[in-house]
Amino acid sequence: MKLKTALFSSLLTLSSATLVATSALAEPSTNLNLGSLGADISQLDPDYAANTTDRTVVAWIFNALVRFQPGSTDPSTIEPDLAESWESSPDKLVWTFHLRHGVKWQKGYGEMTADDVVYSLKKASDKNTSAYAPDYAAVKSIEAVDPYTVKITLDHQIPSLLGLVANYSGGFIMPKKAVEEKGANFTRDPVGSGPFEVDKISPGQSITFKANEDYFRGAPQIKTVTLRFLPESASRDLAFRSGEIDAAAGVQNKNWLNRMKAEPNIKLDVFAPAEEAQLHLNVTKPPLDKLEVRQALSLAINQDQMVQFQGEDFTQPGQSAVPSNNLGFTKDNGILGYDSEKAKALLKQAGFADGFTIPMINSQDTQLANLGQLVQAQLAAIGVKVDIKPVEHATYHQLIRKDASPMVIYSAARFPVADVYLTQFFYGPSAIGQPTAVTDFSHCDVADAEIKAAKTETETDKQIKLWQEAQKKIMTNVCSIPLVETRLIWVRKDNLDWGYDLKGSMSLGPLLTEKTRFTN
Repeated sequence: MKLKTALFSSLLTLSSATLVATSALAEPSTNLNLGSLGADISQLDPDYAANTTDRTVVAWIFNALVRFQPGSTDPSTIEPDLAESWESSPDKLVWTFHLRHGVKWQKGYGEMTADDVVYSLKKASDKNTSAYAPDYAAVKSIEAVDPYTVKITLDHQIPSLLGLVANYSGGFIMPKKAVEEKGANFTRDPVGSGPFEVDKISPGQSITFKANEDYFRGAPQIKTVTLRFLPESASRDLAFRSGEIDAAAGVQNKNWLNRMKAEPNIKLDVFAPAEEAQLHLNVTKPPLDKLEVRQALSLAINQDQMVQFQGEDFTQPGQSAVPSNNLGFTKDNGILGYDSEKAKALLKQAGFADGFTIPMINSQDTQLANLGQLVQAQLAAIGVKVDIKPVEHATYHQLIRKDASPMVIYSAARFPVADVYLTQFFYGPSAIGQPTAVTDFSHCDVADAEIKAAKTETETDKQIKLWQEAQKKIMTNVCSIPLVETRLIWVRKDNLDWGYDLKGSMSLGPLLTEKTRFTN
């Protein structure tokens, strides 16, 4: 009898253990492991976060007054974030934002108030504390009306005030107390109000986050996130295939994409914004100061060939001075198209029948390096020898901002309103060397009147026409040559649900939210 009882007890214990084990196996993981193409974190102060990895991460930590709907880069989807509502004066010069009550800062820094918003936006608009200060030039004042109300007054009308206070670039809100207490350490130990907070940074290896259980939209379903720094695509692929990471930044290469399509149980996210790569031509430096030479270079560029080289699944030809998803974009802009014979004739007409040699500093970043080689090969076909001087990516950024290269390949996505791209890349005051320099590598100022007029135009139709006229002048003058528009790619396990349909992300990577989860 005792033997039977012992046997029954053992079987019951084994059965219970099996049920517990089965239940545990069925429970979805709450630990998310990701692979980044960055080699490390550079800046987690959102006012300085510029590279892809930094931009992706700060969007998990911080909120803004308003946000792009998760999965979208369409300005029409902008919705409340830290502000519950807002209104503007009839002339669009005074904007009032009404803040959520009870939003808690991470790491015990108390409740968010209007003072934090005023501090953050003033910091974003100060050239001494922000890389995005020029974006806020029209802001006249930022005031706290009461603890939950903020008033922003503009000096003149601008295309999109909401774009300046959205979850992008300088729009993120920080706790004044934490920034002042931490000083320079804030960039490695940031404090925000978002769904995830920084737990640990292992330089050159990884950054770990933990869920913000007090997040105002609800506690995240994912409890820990580890982002590993895996700049080599082969290392990311190996880690993904072995199950060490659940999702990773992809490679903008058709061979890589085809290999991944053959993998079982995965999903590929191809999403906006499309970064437009352009070949910027410094119109002040010989022989690029001759219009015929610039026209010849433009006619020698075969964009379709570039698209085929990179991959049609995520690449399309560049079509104008601004990306095709921008409000104000127009195809009717005078871009020359491809005609190598006409290019040779123009070179001869300009006095370069035998061609010429021109230096070009270029980044060793894979995409920019590949585009540089394609440009080099295509221009060689008309007798123009491009002497590429490859440098590390950070060095490339430093040198091109010193006018060290007469031709610059630059790939970028910006807030999708034509004013931003036109202002940063083709506006006289933004030219390299100017006190207000941004990224006008071509020193192009032919459309300054239209760009400036559009900034204060209150009628949308007239504003769009001004942006379109600016594009025509820039393309006709060949200040730059549009190359390709390339969308972003991530690969993930098919049981990982971002919590939305990833069609676009202004942070250049998946936005982790309280709804991000594993389905099984």
